Amino acid sequence: MGQPGIQPFQLRVPDEDLDDLRDRLRRTRLPAEVAGSGWTYGTSPDYMRELLAYWLHDYDWRTAEAQLNRLPQFQTTVQGLHLHFVHAQGRGPAPFPLLFSHGWPGSFWEVHKIIGPLTDPAAHGGDPGDAFDVVAPSLPGYGFSADPGRPGVTPAVIAAAFRTLMTEVLGYPRFGAQGGDWGALVTTVLGRDHPDVVAGIHLNMMGAVPQLGPDAVPLTQAEQDFLAASQKWRQAEGGYQRIQGTKPQTLAYGLPDSPVGLAAWIVEKFRPWSDCDGEVESVFTKDELLTNIMIYWVSGCIGSSVRLYYEAGRHGWRQLAGGYVEAPTGFARFAGEITVPPREWVERAYNVQRWAEFAHGGHFAALEQPEILVEEIRAFFRPLRG
Repeated sequence: MGQPGIQPFQLRVPDEDLDDLRDRLRRTRLPAEVAGSGWTYGTSPDYMRELLAYWLHDYDWRTAEAQLNRLPQFQTTVQGLHLHFVHAQGRGPAPFPLLFSHGWPGSFWEVHKIIGPLTDPAAHGGDPGDAFDVVAPSLPGYGFSADPGRPGVTPAVIAAAFRTLMTEVLGYPRFGAQGGDWGALVTTVLGRDHPDVVAGIHLNMMGAVPQLGPDAVPLTQAEQDFLAASQKWRQAEGGYQRIQGTKPQTLAYGLPDSPVGLAAWIVEKFRPWSDCDGEVESVFTKDELLTNIMIYWVSGCIGSSVRLYYEAGRHGWRQLAGGYVEAPTGFARFAGEITVPPREWVERAYNVQRWAEFAHGGHFAALEQPEILVEEIRAFFRPLRG
């Protein structure tokens, strides 16, 4: 990686920062609770006591840090945004470049289970002709990409920066893109606005809202049921979205100052958003949950990460990616996703060339169902490599 303006990145958290974390964990003031309420009012106090004890006495950040550092990481500045990214080159006759975009409250670390099979399929029982060069940036203001420090950094701005990263910085004239959550919006914008360089997009969540004009085909019953379920979800589970989309700065005082507060805010999303039947550790280990939380803690990025909800909300939310996306699109629908759209709804917004439905898996597809996601990415991009 010798391109001008690119520097290698290795993570080494100072010992004093870890000492400070342990001190804060020891001095945690846990809230009062309603007896027997479990997760009804939010994050379970019993679970948080258990996670706190493990974090303080058993979790080893240095081991996690070494695992993170085995990913080939770099940093550069693109359009005024300081970006951190993984760039793993493929092993095969013609590796195809793939941009992987994560979301909230995830991180670039989500790619760690799929990066090996995607870059070196032969070593994982696959065809070397399916090899990818994988680029997985931290979104601006997330992980080790710096806080943009300015208003207006929306998914469209991020998509334009990622295009420049791929084409001008890394030198790929043509590439594919994959994403879920915020990554689905960024990927959608790439497919809509940058088809000259984007060969196709693969999604595990919708990033666009169809534009229904007066001449639109009437909604099917499945679409009506989906929209009703989505509205019900927003009413029951959308509180985080409203506060992050209106007053992110207020959260930026408490969450970066309290590690348990930060953990409660993030774990409370990993539980209902994953396909875990209410038992978050049936899908994620404590170490996996805490490594993702630690990326937010050691970088101090939670305030700048939630600000993306505010910026996107001021520019039409998912309507930003509205209209029809002509780029060839693959869609993997996991039954445990936040909302599960029918194919006809997705086809109102995307040029769907591959559709697959899975009975298991949720919002964090790369962590929950890495083998399935890898196979879907391979299959979708196979005819687009030319």
